Amino acid sequence: MSQKDSKIPAWIVTYADLMTLLLCFFVLLLSFAEVDANKFRRIAGELSKAFGVQRDIPAEQIPMGTSAVFDQFSPATPDRTLLDQIRQRSMEERPQLESLRNILDARLQQQVRAVAQQVEDLLKDSIEEGVTQVEVDHKRVVIRIQEKGTFVSGSANVTNEFETLLLDMSEVFEGLPGTIAIDGHTDNIPIRTRRFQSNWDLSAMRAALVANVLLLNDDLSPERLVVQGFADTQPRASNATQEGRAQNRRVEITIDLSEATEERGVRSVEKFSPPEASPPLPGSEETLRQAVEPLPISPTEMSAEPPTANEALFDETVEEVSERFNPLFPD
Repeated sequence: MSQKDSKIPAWIVTYADLMTLLLCFFVLLLSFAEVDANKFRRIAGELSKAFGVQRDIPAEQIPMGTSAVFDQFSPATPDRTLLDQIRQRSMEERPQLESLRNILDARLQQQVRAVAQQVEDLLKDSIEEGVTQVEVDHKRVVIRIQEKGTFVSGSANVTNEFETLLLDMSEVFEGLPGTIAIDGHTDNIPIRTRRFQSNWDLSAMRAALVANVLLLNDDLSPERLVVQGFADTQPRASNATQEGRAQNRRVEITIDLSEATEERGVRSVEKFSPPEASPPLPGSEETLRQAVEPLPISPTEMSAEPPTANEALFDETVEEVSERFNPLFPD
Protein backbone atom coordinates (compact mmCIF):
# COMPACT_ATOMS: atom_id res chain seq x y z
CA MET A 1 0.00 0.00 0.00
CA SER A 2 1.52 3.29 -1.05
CA GLN A 3 1.65 6.27 1.31
CA LYS A 4 1.11 9.82 0.09
CA ASP A 5 3.98 12.18 0.66
CA SER A 6 3.00 15.04 3.05
CA LYS A 7 4.55 18.36 2.17
CA ILE A 8 4.44 21.62 4.20
CA PRO A 9 3.43 24.61 2.13
CA ALA A 10 6.17 27.17 1.65
CA TRP A 11 4.06 30.05 2.89
CA ILE A 12 3.69 28.59 6.39
CA VAL A 13 7.33 29.40 7.20
CA THR A 14 6.89 33.04 6.32
CA TYR A 15 3.65 33.17 8.36
CA ALA A 16 5.36 31.74 11.42
CA ASP A 17 8.16 34.28 11.16
CA LEU A 18 5.65 37.12 10.99
CA MET A 19 3.74 35.87 14.05
CA THR A 20 6.98 35.58 16.03
CA LEU A 21 8.03 39.09 15.07
CA LEU A 22 4.59 40.41 15.98
CA LEU A 23 4.78 38.74 19.41
CA CYS A 24 8.20 40.25 20.03
CA PHE A 25 6.86 43.65 19.00
CA PHE A 26 4.01 43.52 21.55
CA VAL A 27 6.35 42.32 24.28
CA LEU A 28 8.63 45.26 23.51
CA LEU A 29 5.70 47.68 23.68
CA LEU A 30 4.58 46.20 27.00
CA SER A 31 8.05 46.59 28.48
CA PHE A 32 8.06 50.32 27.68
CA ALA A 33 4.48 50.88 28.86
CA GLU A 34 3.66 52.77 32.11
CA VAL A 35 0.67 51.48 34.07
CA ASP A 36 -1.54 53.98 35.93
CA ALA A 37 -2.46 52.15 39.14
CA ASN A 38 -5.61 54.16 39.84
CA LYS A 39 -6.81 53.80 36.29
CA PHE A 40 -6.00 50.10 36.36
CA ARG A 41 -8.04 49.58 39.55
CA ARG A 42 -10.95 51.53 38.11
CA ILE A 43 -10.96 49.51 34.91
CA ALA A 44 -10.54 46.26 36.82
CA GLY A 45 -13.48 47.16 39.01
CA GLU A 46 -15.67 47.91 36.03
CA LEU A 47 -14.68 44.63 34.43
CA SER A 48 -15.42 42.76 37.67
CA LYS A 49 -18.91 44.24 37.82
CA ALA A 50 -19.45 43.51 34.13
CA PHE A 51 -18.43 39.86 34.51
CA GLY A 52 -20.34 39.39 37.79
CA VAL A 53 -17.37 38.90 40.12
CA GLN A 54 -18.47 38.81 43.79
CA ARG A 55 -17.47 42.00 45.61
CA ASP A 56 -16.09 42.30 49.16
CA ILE A 57 -18.71 43.11 51.80
CA PRO A 58 -17.63 45.91 54.21
CA ALA A 59 -17.36 44.99 57.89
CA GLU A 60 -20.38 47.06 58.88
CA GLN A 61 -22.53 45.17 56.41
CA ILE A 62 -21.71 41.66 57.65
CA PRO A 63 -25.04 39.89 58.10
CA MET A 64 -25.71 38.87 61.68
CA GLY A 65 -26.40 35.21 62.24
CA THR A 66 -27.31 33.06 65.21
CA SER A 67 -25.92 29.78 66.41
CA ALA A 68 -27.85 27.32 68.50
CA VAL A 69 -24.62 26.13 70.12
CA PHE A 70 -23.57 29.60 71.30
CA ASP A 71 -27.10 30.51 72.36
CA GLN A 72 -27.35 27.48 74.62
CA PHE A 73 -23.83 26.97 75.94
CA SER A 74 -21.97 30.29 75.71
CA PRO A 75 -22.28 33.21 78.15
CA ALA A 76 -23.69 36.39 76.74
CA THR A 77 -21.06 38.78 75.47
CA PRO A 78 -21.06 41.90 77.68
CA ASP A 79 -21.61 45.28 76.15
CA ARG A 80 -18.51 47.20 75.22
CA THR A 81 -19.63 50.01 77.48
CA LEU A 82 -19.46 47.74 80.55
CA LEU A 83 -15.86 46.79 79.82
CA ASP A 84 -14.99 50.43 79.27
CA GLN A 85 -16.60 51.32 82.59
CA ILE A 86 -14.58 48.70 84.47
CA ARG A 87 -11.36 49.87 82.84
CA GLN A 88 -12.17 53.53 83.51
CA ARG A 89 -12.86 52.94 87.21
CA SER A 90 -9.61 51.01 87.61
CA MET A 91 -7.60 53.81 85.98
CA GLU A 92 -9.28 56.46 88.16
CA GLU A 93 -8.75 54.61 91.44
CA ARG A 94 -5.12 53.59 90.89
CA PRO A 95 -3.48 57.01 91.48
CA GLN A 96 -5.71 57.64 94.50
CA LEU A 97 -4.72 54.32 96.08
CA GLU A 98 -1.03 54.99 95.40
CA SER A 99 -1.35 58.43 96.96
CA LEU A 100 -3.04 56.98 100.03
CA ARG A 101 -0.32 54.35 100.43
CA ASN A 102 2.42 56.96 100.18
CA ILE A 103 0.76 59.27 102.70
CA LEU A 104 0.08 56.43 105.11
CA ASP A 105 3.63 55.08 104.80
CA ALA A 106 5.07 58.52 105.52
CA ARG A 107 2.91 58.88 108.63
CA LEU A 108 3.85 55.40 109.83
CA GLN A 109 7.54 56.19 109.38
CA GLN A 110 6.97 59.25 111.51
CA GLN A 111 5.39 57.07 114.20
CA VAL A 112 8.35 54.66 114.13
CA ARG A 113 10.82 57.52 114.50
CA ALA A 114 8.78 58.82 117.43
CA VAL A 115 9.04 55.41 119.11
CA ALA A 116 12.79 55.46 118.58
CA GLN A 117 12.97 58.93 120.11
CA GLN A 118 11.03 57.73 123.14
CA VAL A 119 13.49 54.88 123.66
CA GLU A 120 16.47 57.20 123.16
CA ASP A 121 15.16 59.52 125.86
CA LEU A 122 14.87 56.56 128.23
CA LEU A 123 18.39 55.31 127.43
CA LYS A 124 20.00 58.74 127.24
CA ASP A 125 22.62 58.10 129.93
CA SER A 126 23.62 54.65 128.65
CA ILE A 127 23.80 55.98 125.08
CA GLU A 128 26.20 58.71 126.17
CA GLU A 129 28.33 56.09 127.92
CA GLY A 130 28.46 54.00 124.72
CA VAL A 131 26.64 51.06 126.29
CA THR A 132 23.49 51.16 124.14
CA GLN A 133 22.56 52.33 120.64
CA VAL A 134 19.15 52.96 119.06
CA GLU A 135 18.61 52.68 115.31
CA VAL A 136 15.59 52.81 112.98
CA ASP A 137 15.45 50.12 110.29
CA HIS A 138 12.41 50.91 108.12
CA LYS A 139 9.54 49.85 110.41
CA ARG A 140 11.74 48.41 113.14
CA VAL A 141 13.44 49.99 116.12
CA VAL A 142 16.70 48.23 117.05
CA ILE A 143 18.18 48.64 120.54
CA ARG A 144 21.79 47.40 120.58
CA ILE A 145 23.22 46.68 124.06
CA GLN A 146 26.95 46.07 124.50
CA GLU A 147 28.36 43.62 127.05
CA LYS A 148 30.26 46.39 128.85
CA GLY A 149 28.42 47.37 132.03
CA THR A 150 25.45 45.06 131.38
CA PHE A 151 26.73 41.47 131.66
CA VAL A 152 29.48 39.90 133.69
CA SER A 153 32.24 38.80 131.30
CA GLY A 154 31.78 35.16 130.28
CA SER A 155 28.49 34.98 132.16
CA ALA A 156 24.78 35.47 131.49
CA ASN A 157 24.17 37.40 134.71
CA VAL A 158 23.11 41.03 134.32
CA THR A 159 24.19 43.90 136.54
CA ASN A 160 21.73 45.60 138.87
CA GLU A 161 21.85 48.83 136.87
CA PHE A 162 21.05 46.99 133.63
CA GLU A 163 18.18 45.09 135.27
CA THR A 164 16.61 48.36 136.39
CA LEU A 165 17.02 49.76 132.88
CA LEU A 166 15.33 46.67 131.38
CA LEU A 167 12.36 47.09 133.70
CA ASP A 168 11.97 50.69 132.57
CA MET A 169 12.14 49.53 128.95
CA SER A 170 9.43 46.94 129.54
CA GLU A 171 7.02 49.71 130.57
CA VAL A 172 7.59 51.35 127.20
CA PHE A 173 7.28 48.06 125.31
CA GLU A 174 3.92 47.22 126.84
CA GLY A 175 2.32 50.23 125.15
CA LEU A 176 3.71 49.43 121.69
CA PRO A 177 2.33 47.03 119.08
CA GLY A 178 4.33 44.39 117.25
CA THR A 179 6.72 41.63 118.24
CA ILE A 180 9.89 42.06 120.30
CA ALA A 181 12.88 39.96 119.19
CA ILE A 182 15.79 39.51 121.61
CA ASP A 183 18.97 38.31 119.87
CA GLY A 184 22.18 37.28 121.65
CA HIS A 185 25.60 37.60 119.94
CA THR A 186 29.19 36.79 120.96
CA ASP A 187 32.69 37.15 119.53
CA ASN A 188 34.62 34.29 117.94
CA ILE A 189 36.61 33.35 121.04
CA PRO A 190 35.34 29.88 122.01
CA ILE A 191 34.02 29.26 125.49
CA ARG A 192 33.63 25.94 127.24
CA THR A 193 32.56 25.83 130.88
CA ARG A 194 30.34 23.62 132.98
CA ARG A 195 27.40 25.93 132.22
CA PHE A 196 28.17 26.97 128.64
CA GLN A 197 29.35 24.35 126.19
CA SER A 198 29.84 26.89 123.39
CA ASN A 199 29.11 30.45 122.32
CA TRP A 200 25.68 29.25 121.20
CA ASP A 201 24.76 28.51 124.80
CA LEU A 202 26.13 31.83 126.02
CA SER A 203 24.33 33.94 123.39
CA ALA A 204 21.03 32.12 123.84
CA MET A 205 21.23 32.28 127.64
CA ARG A 206 21.89 36.03 127.63
CA ALA A 207 18.93 36.64 125.32
CA ALA A 208 16.71 34.43 127.48
CA LEU A 209 17.79 36.23 130.66
CA VAL A 210 16.93 39.62 129.13
CA ALA A 211 13.49 38.23 128.22
CA ASN A 212 12.97 36.96 131.77
CA VAL A 213 13.74 40.40 133.21
CA LEU A 214 11.34 42.08 130.77
CA LEU A 215 8.60 39.61 131.68
CA LEU A 216 8.80 40.69 135.32
CA ASN A 217 6.37 43.32 134.05
CA ASP A 218 3.06 41.45 134.09
CA ASP A 219 1.54 43.85 131.56
CA LEU A 220 3.96 42.70 128.85
CA SER A 221 2.55 39.70 126.97
CA PRO A 222 4.98 36.74 126.68
CA GLU A 223 3.54 35.88 123.24
CA ARG A 224 5.15 39.01 121.82
CA LEU A 225 8.72 37.98 122.72
CA VAL A 226 11.06 35.99 120.47
CA VAL A 227 14.42 34.81 121.89
CA GLN A 228 17.31 33.81 119.60
CA GLY A 229 21.01 33.04 120.00
CA PHE A 230 23.39 33.60 117.08
CA ALA A 231 26.79 32.98 118.73
CA ASP A 232 29.48 34.60 116.51
CA THR A 233 27.66 34.14 113.17
CA GLN A 234 26.60 37.78 112.76
CA PRO A 235 29.55 40.01 113.72
CA ARG A 236 29.30 43.78 113.40
CA ALA A 237 33.06 44.34 113.40
CA SER A 238 36.24 42.37 112.82
CA ASN A 239 37.15 39.87 115.51
CA ALA A 240 40.84 40.52 114.82
CA THR A 241 40.95 43.42 117.29
CA GLN A 242 39.87 43.77 120.90
CA GLU A 243 37.60 46.70 120.05
CA GLY A 244 35.88 44.71 117.29
CA ARG A 245 35.29 41.74 119.59
CA ALA A 246 33.79 44.08 122.18
CA GLN A 247 31.28 45.35 119.59
CA ASN A 248 30.33 41.81 118.64
CA ARG A 249 29.51 40.82 122.23
CA ARG A 250 26.04 42.30 122.40
CA VAL A 251 22.30 41.78 122.80
CA GLU A 252 19.89 43.34 120.31
CA ILE A 253 16.25 44.09 121.10
CA THR A 254 14.24 44.66 117.92
CA ILE A 255 10.73 46.14 118.07
CA ASP A 256 9.04 45.10 114.83
CA LEU A 257 6.18 47.50 114.07
CA SER A 258 5.69 46.35 110.47
CA GLU A 259 2.88 43.86 111.14
CA ALA A 260 0.78 46.35 113.08
CA THR A 261 1.34 49.20 110.64
CA GLU A 262 0.81 47.06 107.53
CA GLU A 263 -2.41 45.68 108.98
CA ARG A 264 -3.69 49.24 109.47
CA GLY A 265 -2.55 50.18 105.99
CA VAL A 266 -4.32 47.23 104.37
CA ARG A 267 -7.52 48.07 106.21
CA SER A 268 -7.30 51.64 105.01
CA VAL A 269 -6.78 50.59 101.39
CA GLU A 270 -9.68 48.15 101.65
CA LYS A 271 -11.88 50.94 102.96
CA PHE A 272 -10.88 53.20 100.14
CA SER A 273 -11.29 50.51 97.44
CA PRO A 274 -14.78 49.60 96.25
CA PRO A 275 -15.96 46.09 97.14
CA GLU A 276 -15.14 43.46 94.60
CA ALA A 277 -18.11 42.23 92.64
CA SER A 278 -19.05 38.57 92.58
CA PRO A 279 -18.39 36.81 89.28
CA PRO A 280 -21.42 36.98 86.98
CA LEU A 281 -23.33 33.85 86.15
CA PRO A 282 -22.88 32.56 82.59
CA GLY A 283 -25.26 34.19 80.21
CA SER A 284 -26.46 36.79 82.72
CA GLU A 285 -25.80 40.27 81.38
CA GLU A 286 -27.85 41.83 84.16
CA THR A 287 -25.56 40.24 86.77
CA LEU A 288 -22.49 41.69 85.07
CA ARG A 289 -24.14 45.10 84.88
CA GLN A 290 -24.86 45.04 88.63
CA ALA A 291 -21.25 44.04 89.34
CA VAL A 292 -19.85 47.17 87.71
CA GLU A 293 -22.68 49.53 88.61
CA PRO A 294 -21.27 52.46 90.63
CA LEU A 295 -22.38 52.94 94.19
CA PRO A 296 -25.10 55.53 94.76
CA ILE A 297 -23.70 58.97 95.55
CA SER A 298 -25.60 61.66 97.36
CA PRO A 299 -25.66 65.25 96.02
CA THR A 300 -23.44 66.33 98.92
CA GLU A 301 -20.84 63.74 98.05
CA MET A 302 -20.94 64.71 94.39
CA SER A 303 -20.15 68.30 95.22
CA ALA A 304 -17.14 67.35 97.37
CA GLU A 305 -13.74 67.20 95.74
CA PRO A 306 -11.79 63.88 95.77
CA PRO A 307 -8.89 65.25 97.86
CA THR A 308 -11.31 66.15 100.65
CA ALA A 309 -12.57 62.58 100.72
CA ASN A 310 -8.99 61.29 100.79
CA GLU A 311 -8.10 63.62 103.64
CA ALA A 312 -11.12 62.48 105.62
CA LEU A 313 -10.23 58.84 105.10
CA PHE A 314 -6.58 59.55 105.93
CA ASP A 315 -7.55 61.30 109.17
CA GLU A 316 -9.66 58.31 110.14
CA THR A 317 -6.79 55.94 109.35
CA VAL A 318 -4.27 58.02 111.29
CA GLU A 319 -6.56 58.00 114.31
CA GLU A 320 -6.70 54.20 114.19
CA VAL A 321 -2.93 53.91 113.91
CA SER A 322 -2.34 56.47 116.63
CA GLU A 323 -4.51 54.49 119.05
CA ARG A 324 -1.78 51.84 119.08
CA PHE A 325 0.75 54.51 120.13
CA ASN A 326 -1.35 56.32 122.77
CA PRO A 327 1.21 55.87 125.58
CA LEU A 328 3.78 57.72 123.49
CA PHE A 329 1.57 60.42 122.01
CA PRO A 330 -0.68 61.84 124.72
CA ASP A 331 -3.04 64.64 123.72
